[in-house]
Amino acid sequence: MDSVEKTRELKRDSMLSLDVDETAVDWRGRPCKANKHGGMTAAVFVLGLQAFEMTAIAAVGNNLITYVFNEMHFPLSKSANIVTNFIGTVFLLSLFGGFLSDSYLGSFWTMLIFGFVELSGFILLSVQAHLPQLRPSPCNMLTDTDGTQNCQEAKGYKALILYLALYLVALGSGCLKPNIISHGADQFKKQESKKLSTYFNVAYFAFCMGQLIALTLLVWVQTHSGMDIGFGVSAAAMAVGLISLIFGIFVYRNKSPRGSIFTPIAQVFVAAITKRKQICPSNTYILHGSQTNIATNRVLATSPNNRNLLHTEKFRFLDKACIKVQDGANESPWKLCTVTQVEQVKIIMSVVPIFACTIIFNTILAQLQTFSVQQGSAMDNKITNRFQIPPASLQAIPYILLIFVVPLYEIVFVPVASKFTKKDSGISPLQRVGVGLFVATFSMVAAALIEKKRRTAALNSNQILSIFWIAPQFLIFGLSEMFTAVGLIEFFYKQSLEGMQSFLTAMTYCSYSFGFYLSSLLVSLVNKITSRTSSSAHGWLSDNDLNKDRLDLFYWLLAALSLINFFNYLFWSRWYSYNPSLSPTTTPHESHGEDLENQSLNNNISKHILRADN
Repeated sequence: MDSVEKTRELKRDSMLSLDVDETAVDWRGRPCKANKHGGMTAAVFVLGLQAFEMTAIAAVGNNLITYVFNEMHFPLSKSANIVTNFIGTVFLLSLFGGFLSDSYLGSFWTMLIFGFVELSGFILLSVQAHLPQLRPSPCNMLTDTDGTQNCQEAKGYKALILYLALYLVALGSGCLKPNIISHGADQFKKQESKKLSTYFNVAYFAFCMGQLIALTLLVWVQTHSGMDIGFGVSAAAMAVGLISLIFGIFVYRNKSPRGSIFTPIAQVFVAAITKRKQICPSNTYILHGSQTNIATNRVLATSPNNRNLLHTEKFRFLDKACIKVQDGANESPWKLCTVTQVEQVKIIMSVVPIFACTIIFNTILAQLQTFSVQQGSAMDNKITNRFQIPPASLQAIPYILLIFVVPLYEIVFVPVASKFTKKDSGISPLQRVGVGLFVATFSMVAAALIEKKRRTAALNSNQILSIFWIAPQFLIFGLSEMFTAVGLIEFFYKQSLEGMQSFLTAMTYCSYSFGFYLSSLLVSLVNKITSRTSSSAHGWLSDNDLNKDRLDLFYWLLAALSLINFFNYLFWSRWYSYNPSLSPTTTPHESHGEDLENQSLNNNISKHILRADN
C-alpha cells in the first residue's frame, strides 16, 4: 500500500499548478514564475520580431529575381536558380540554427546573434545597389535578346559582393526562423494545447502581415525609389525586429540548452548495431530506462517536468540498444541506452516521411516567387494611367485574403470543428497538412491554364492580358499554405521532446529548402531533356522570353507531381502513430472518459507495482 500511496502522491503533485516553473529559467538563469514569465504577453515580443524580420526578408526574396535579372544582368534561368538557391539556403541553415539553440546557445541568444548577421547582409545589399561601381553598366535585358546592347553579366568582385550579402542574409535568417517559432511556443506549457494552437495561428498571422507589407509597401519603394532604398528599408525593419526581441528579455521563459542533441541519437544507432544479434524481449518493462509500471508511466507522461517517453512498437530493432547484457555492471552509454533515447530516435525517423511529402509543396511555392513574377512582367500591370502594379506585389494577393481568413479560422472554424472532432485545434495537424497539400495542386492547374491563355493571346493576336489573370494561382496557394505551413509547424513542435523543439521545428523550414533546391534541379532537368526532344533545340524554359518558352507545360508537370505527392502523403499520415507521452492532453470533451480511465487506473496500481517489483 505504501507504493500505491506513493504513486497517488506523484499523480497529485504532477497536477498541481506551481508558482515556480522548474522547466524554464528567466534571463538570469533563475526558475521562472508562472505569474511573471511566459504567456502571450512574452510571445508578443517574439511575434514582433517575426513580423518585422519577415517584412525584411520577404521584400528581398520576393523581388530578388528582378534585381538579379535587371541590375546584375544574369540570364533568366540563372536568375531563377540564384533566387531559389538563396531561399533554399535560408531554410537549410535553419537546421544549423536549431542545433545551435538546442545544444549550446538557447533560443534567445541564437536569435540575437544571428539577427545582427542578417542585418549586416541587408546593409551590404543596400550599399551595392546604391554604388554604380559595384554593379554592371546599365542596359535593358528584355530587349537585348540578340546581344546587341552587350549586357554584361556581373562577375568578379561584383558577383562576390552580391553572393556575400545574400548568404549573410541567408545565414542570419536561417538561424532565426526555427527559433522564432520555438521560442514563442516555449512561452506556453505543452499541456496548454489550445493556447499553443492559437499561438501558431497568431504567428502565421504575423507572418502574413510581414509578407503583405513587404509585397506592397516595400516592393513599391524598390520599384519607384530604387533597390538601394528598398534594401535599406529592409535593414531598418530588421533593426526594429531586434529591438522588439530585446524588449521582452525580462518576461521570457527560456529553455536551457542540453548539450549536443546528436550524441544521444548516435549512441542509439551504435548500441543497436553492436547488439544486432540480441533478441528483443517480449516484456518491454525489462528494457533499460523503462518506467516501473504502466500506471506510474501514464502519470509521468502528463507531468510538466517529465522528460521520459513511453515505449512504442515501431522500429523494434532499435530496442536492442536498451538490452542489458552485463548484469550489475555499468555499460558504456554507447552500448546501453534508455527507452527515452530510443523513442526519441523513433520519433525523428517517423516524421521523416511526413517531412518529405511537403517538399513538392514548396517546389510549387518556388514557382510563385520566380516564374510567376516573370509572368506578371509580361502582362499589363496598369490599373490607371498613373498607377502600375509591380509584378512582385502579386504575391501580396493571398496575404490580403489571409489576414481576414486566419482570424476567421481561429474564431469560427476551430470552435465549430471542435464540436465534431473533440480536438482543441479543430482538426489535427496532420489533417491540416493534408488539406493544404490537396489544394496546392489546383494552384498549378490554374497557373498552367492562365499561362496557356496568355501565351496564345500574345503570339496569335499580339494581345497583352491583364496582370489580374494570374491572381487565382496566388490565391489558391495562399489558402493551401495556411493549412500546410501552420499544421506542419504545430505537428513538429508537439512531437518534439524537451531540448529538441528548435531542431524539429527547423525540419519544417528544411522542407522549404529542399523544395527550392528541387525547383532548381527540375528547371535544369526539364531544360536539358526538352532541348534534346525539341526540333528547335530550345527547352521549355531556356529563353529569356516567356512567349518562346513553354512555362504552361512546366506548370502541368508540377500539378501532376503535386497530386501524386498528395496520395503518397495519405499513406504516410495513416502509417504515422503518436507517442502516447506526446499526445495532445485531454480536452474538456474527453473529461468523462478520463475519469473512468483514472478510476480503473487507480484500482490496478497495486497489481502493476507488484508485478514490476517481482
